Amino acid sequence: MDAASPRHLMTVQALPDLADASFAVGRAAWWLVAHWYVPLFLALAAGALWELISRRLSELASRERCVLMVTPAPYFDPDEERVLRQGLKMLQAANALPWWAPKRSRSVRIRMRSDETHPLSYRLEGPEGAQKFLRVSAFGDAVAVQNMSPKDAERACEQAGDQRDFEVRGEMVLRGNPASYLREVPLNPDPLQPIVDAVSALKTELGDLVEICVDLQPAPRPAVRLQRWQLMQRARGEEHAEARAASRWMRQDVAAAADSLRTLAQGRNQGAAPLVVPHPRRVDRDKALGKLADDTALARVQILIRCASDREGRARALLAQVQGGFTVFAHEARLAPRGLRLFAWWWGPDQWPLRRSWQRRWDLGQCRPSSANLARLTELTGLLKPPTRHCRLPLLPAQLPTFEHGNADLLLQGALVESDGTRRLVATHAAQTLFETGLGKSGAGKTERALAQAIAVAHAGGGLLYVDPHGDSWHRAAPYLAHPMIMARVQVVDLKPADNTRPIAAWNLLDMSAGQPRHEVTDAVVDGLAAGMKWDDTSTPRGITILTACVQVLTALNAKACAAGRPEAQATVFHITALLTDRTFRTAALQAVRGELGDEASSWWDSVFPSLTYDAFGIVLNPLTRLSQNPVYHAFLGQPQGRLNLRRAMDTRRILWICTAGNGPNDRLVSSLIAHELLRAGRSRRDTAPDDRVDFRGYLDELITIAGSAPESVASMFEDLRKSKVFIHGMSQSLSRLPQAVREALLQNSSTLATTTGTRRVIKVMTEEWGERPSEDQVIALPLYEHYASFTVDGQRIGPVRISGIHLDDDFTHLARPQQVKTLNARAHRAAGGRPLPEAARAAATQLGAVRAFLTTLTPQASVDMTKGYRS
Repeated sequence: MDAASPRHLMTVQALPDLADASFAVGRAAWWLVAHWYVPLFLALAAGALWELISRRLSELASRERCVLMVTPAPYFDPDEERVLRQGLKMLQAANALPWWAPKRSRSVRIRMRSDETHPLSYRLEGPEGAQKFLRVSAFGDAVAVQNMSPKDAERACEQAGDQRDFEVRGEMVLRGNPASYLREVPLNPDPLQPIVDAVSALKTELGDLVEICVDLQPAPRPAVRLQRWQLMQRARGEEHAEARAASRWMRQDVAAAADSLRTLAQGRNQGAAPLVVPHPRRVDRDKALGKLADDTALARVQILIRCASDREGRARALLAQVQGGFTVFAHEARLAPRGLRLFAWWWGPDQWPLRRSWQRRWDLGQCRPSSANLARLTELTGLLKPPTRHCRLPLLPAQLPTFEHGNADLLLQGALVESDGTRRLVATHAAQTLFETGLGKSGAGKTERALAQAIAVAHAGGGLLYVDPHGDSWHRAAPYLAHPMIMARVQVVDLKPADNTRPIAAWNLLDMSAGQPRHEVTDAVVDGLAAGMKWDDTSTPRGITILTACVQVLTALNAKACAAGRPEAQATVFHITALLTDRTFRTAALQAVRGELGDEASSWWDSVFPSLTYDAFGIVLNPLTRLSQNPVYHAFLGQPQGRLNLRRAMDTRRILWICTAGNGPNDRLVSSLIAHELLRAGRSRRDTAPDDRVDFRGYLDELITIAGSAPESVASMFEDLRKSKVFIHGMSQSLSRLPQAVREALLQNSSTLATTTGTRRVIKVMTEEWGERPSEDQVIALPLYEHYASFTVDGQRIGPVRISGIHLDDDFTHLARPQQVKTLNARAHRAAGGRPLPEAARAAATQLGAVRAFLTTLTPQASVDMTKGYRS
């Protein structure tokens, strides 16, 4: 039978339906081709709607953001592993958003800002949920992470958007093969150093501002897959091209060989060798994909830069310098500015249409969705951490203020050479500079720096004491203090006069005319004399006891003389000899003050003193006799009334200049007395309310001279006088020569540490204190009048930084009044009670007679009995 099978019938019946469907598809395709604008419009409308929805959702997701300020410690020095862990925490924090948040909003921002307050602040910003990841840093205690409150965060956002007259924008993008690596910059030196160097030329007075935002988010998988597919296709295409080129060259070689003479001679009948065509090699995936071979620590990075200034041209210059700082990462790939250059014109984020997109991403912390800036975290280690200890940050006026002449709130420290070569006088806050230590070799500039600071304090209306064992400092400083408003406050004590016509000041250690408590005067005199003679309670208890008893009697006697209106009849420290050796004088004195001494002190004179032999007094009499043999010291300490009153000088802002004679036994004894008087005067200010105490600064040049004779007193100054608002500045050639107690007090409590050049052994103490930054070699290489110094500002240590010392002839020329020096000397010596040496010596020699005359008025019936020798 010819009847068709059922399957055949079904196929025949389906042919018209298939033809109709094909015809309908063809007509639809023809309509789409003819009306191409309709699907294009629909696609554009769908894309616009999707973009609108994504932007709206991104704005909602970016509305609440956390801000954390990251402040590195001075010793911050992380390794690469810690930096990598910090980067991974950032990528983890970027996803701390609801599920509906678009990918562009899932980012964490690193904001580095250089302005008038900080050379390069470091701040982390992210979604509100990212706070739980970011507040615990992978750097541990080496950084301080401060969680900013919503108000502070809002203020920070407003600050980030503060306006200047001129503003430019920039963006850095990856250039080169997407599979190629950036340069993995080592952490030492700091990778941020080129950027810091770029912003170091920032001028805060011109409103300069630089902000760099680095946005990180986990690499989007679709973008990574697209990049991988493109890279593999490119690699395969290159392999095929190489294979085709090799095959082409092989055919050419075979053809050339076939046409050679040798081949013609051999004949063409032997047949040709088979041609081997090279095949493309298999593409090495890891080599072709490079850093995109796997997803580990892979991130999308976006770098936005904003520079602003109040002066035209500076903002653009700053942008060019900052962009140049990213060349340190250049290798096979590089970070380059986004934009297009056409001859002299640059089309970038500052121009339409890129500016609007840049501003939106800047304001909301979002990433560009079409960006393919993919990099591994190991390539970005330099940006994932704040500046380390290896980064040299410039010092801004907000950190180290600019010195202003006459400003009592600022204390001159030196001159800082800025990155542009300008020289700026820098200062610290006077209220925060409590104590200072200056170290360095002789003639290197430490005394010149102290003199400049003291002169600046005087011109600002402050009070000070300057103790110089050489005497040259006064002649150096006098021309700059010879101003009418300053002359009235200056007192000079010169204990090494050039001739007998020079005035000698007067200082009675036992003077009670100021009304100070007797026990304070007694303690100060006994401690000063004992320290100068190196006594202590263990080795010389008898000498201290005798000296204390004598001073108690004489201070009580002087108090009676002042109460009677006879201060010119006061006894001096030299009358201790008469009290011990002259029975008549002793009997009269004890009778006059027995009621003031008390039972215990009177009992000592009645029961213990008679049992002592004359030999027991030698330990007290010998140093006093040696001191009295010096005509200058005898005239200085032998006057009944003195103008040298440190407590009054502190309260009235006087300028007291004391030039001691040297470093002999007598000189050390007098220096010890001065040190104890300074300590006593400072401690006595406790009777004044803290707010009523005025600042007073003591400059102790060649500290070894005073510290060697009174170590405990000098150490106590650095430990106790802060509350009394008495601040000590000590200068020494070597810390190792100072007593241990003084050295420890200096290093522990000094707000400022400074050193000039010196030997390696001497400066080692200071460099160790600074953690070997700077090194010993750097300090040794310092030229004269150059210093390394560290300061304390707002509770933070600044430096060590290299500063230039102040030279009076250059920096204080406008203050010099050399023609008024003679007038200043006359007034300063007269204010200190100065008289010519012969006149002062005669007064000191006759003072015992004045005291005897006063005793006669108190005890007219005192008997004179010389028959019992030296026993009462």
